[in-house]
Amino acid sequence: MVNRSDVNYFGAGPAPLPTEVLEKASQVLLNYKDKGIGLCEISHRSPEANEILADTKKALSDLLEIPDDYEILFLQSGGSGEFSATVYNLVSIWVEKKRAKIAEEVGDNKDEVMKRLRKVVDEELKLDYLVTGSWSLKASQEAARLVGAKHVNVATDSRKINDGKFGKIASEDQWSLTPRSKGGPAFVYFCDNETVDGVEFPSFPQSLEGDDAPLVCADMSSNFISRKVDVRKYAILFGGAQKNIGNTGIAIVIMRKSLLPPHSTPASPDLMRELNLSVGPIVLDYPTIAKNNSLYNTLPIFDVWVAGQVMSGLVSSYGAKRIGGQEDVSNEKARLIYDMLEKYSNVYQVVPDKSVRSRMNICFRVNSGDADKEKAFLAGAEKKGLLGLKGHRSVGGIRASNCK
Repeated sequence: MVNRSDVNYFGAGPAPLPTEVLEKASQVLLNYKDKGIGLCEISHRSPEANEILADTKKALSDLLEIPDDYEILFLQSGGSGEFSATVYNLVSIWVEKKRAKIAEEVGDNKDEVMKRLRKVVDEELKLDYLVTGSWSLKASQEAARLVGAKHVNVATDSRKINDGKFGKIASEDQWSLTPRSKGGPAFVYFCDNETVDGVEFPSFPQSLEGDDAPLVCADMSSNFISRKVDVRKYAILFGGAQKNIGNTGIAIVIMRKSLLPPHSTPASPDLMRELNLSVGPIVLDYPTIAKNNSLYNTLPIFDVWVAGQVMSGLVSSYGAKRIGGQEDVSNEKARLIYDMLEKYSNVYQVVPDKSVRSRMNICFRVNSGDADKEKAFLAGAEKKGLLGLKGHRSVGGIRASNCK
């Protein structure tokens, strides 16, 4: 029998969980707090479930020092569902702001309001996307599917500076963000860490500092709680729990409360339909989820509990250092692997440019991508207990993920 201690798992997700959390999970699955029933069997609307939600929110808030004017939501959408949710919610807010401004100018003339609003939507609605890898590309494609390609501005596409492949990020002076003189975009979207391609933004983009447009730091799944984040810079951050925080089943959204009622009002579904814009499903509607404490529909409370246990463990381990403690660990793990790859660069070739190498997903090739050599590498690694090293099916190669 192979023991957990005998292997090192490098899969990008789902990723390994702390053994002590799994051991405790095996107990609460059978009998939660001596109630005679397991955690998966209790009501998601019970006092116990609400306590788990509160504890998990507190642990995340403590780790990332999330300000009080931000809300934390748990959804079952995964990162891909949030590609859609951000579009539905932020476009709706943008439309209502434009409608209200026009109404102030023309008064109660509804026909004139709609005439001007249609013109504004047609000419000014833009969603800015920084496409730096497979996941931000998918997000931009989903936005184009929902609102139309004419409204999606790909401000940068890394493939254009890297022979058609991802692996670099263009300098910011080459980005074509929607001009603020023209009202700016409904939001700017970027993926902080591209799991498939091994690309990570080394720091916050300077061109987005102090920007009035809502900034969506999207799909942080692979580097969530792996380094310090100045939450105040962002309108929305989201990521799946399964990489660094918990098991598969929930996505976590951190968002400004100013984007929720009564501070912001979304356009009515009727107005959105009249403008030929998408109306999102209720389970992706942030105001509805927030109003119901993430319990509008049946939330997998066991998955929230696991995430809470992992984050509470980090809070206990690092104390005042908070997420800085985990950042040190993540950086050191990445350094050890990259140093070894570079030491034997005649055998191993790191895929992304050194300036944007991910600390969390280390992508490399063996003998310049020789299929037989890479197959032999994976087989040999498995014999040594090094598992989950096969690269994503879309790009091949080798990928060592430092998640958890």
